[in-house]
Amino acid sequence: MKKNHGLRAGIGIGILLSAAIAIATQAGLLDGIFKKSPADAAKSAGVSETEDQVKIPLTALASGKVLFLETEFDGRKLYYFALRGSDGAYRAALDACDVCFGKNRGYRQEGDLVVCNNCGQTFPSDRIGEIKGGCNPHPLARRVDGGFLVIEKGDIRAGKDYFPGKRV
Repeated sequence: MKKNHGLRAGIGIGILLSAAIAIATQAGLLDGIFKKSPADAAKSAGVSETEDQVKIPLTALASGKVLFLETEFDGRKLYYFALRGSDGAYRAALDACDVCFGKNRGYRQEGDLVVCNNCGQTFPSDRIGEIKGGCNPHPLARRVDGGFLVIEKGDIRAGKDYFPGKRV
């Protein structure tokens, strides 16, 4: 009987541990541990990049989660992001703002908000790419073409001065 009791306890602990991991994952508590690099996230989302354009499948943005991306220009990494706002519009911005860009810390997503990693200012998803200045994410021109959100690389490169060095 003791062996059977130990087996039951082990199964119970396994079930509780599995449930705790599932809840933590759903709540986003493990994102920092298992976070993909922007390059890995782009690849798994089906993002394609040419010399002139970035094409992001609209299906990659359907969840409302921000897709953080990066490209390189003249040896400097340039960061940007795209998302589907709460209003259903597809949006894009540099992962930098006019105020905090010197710290090179970018933004993160918390629910429907995009949050500055430097000063903590929050921005609703339906305003990203519409408002310029202050600590707002610097807007990127974009267009929907078929099943893709298209961003011209020249528009991303124009923001190169927002990325003064290595990302913190």
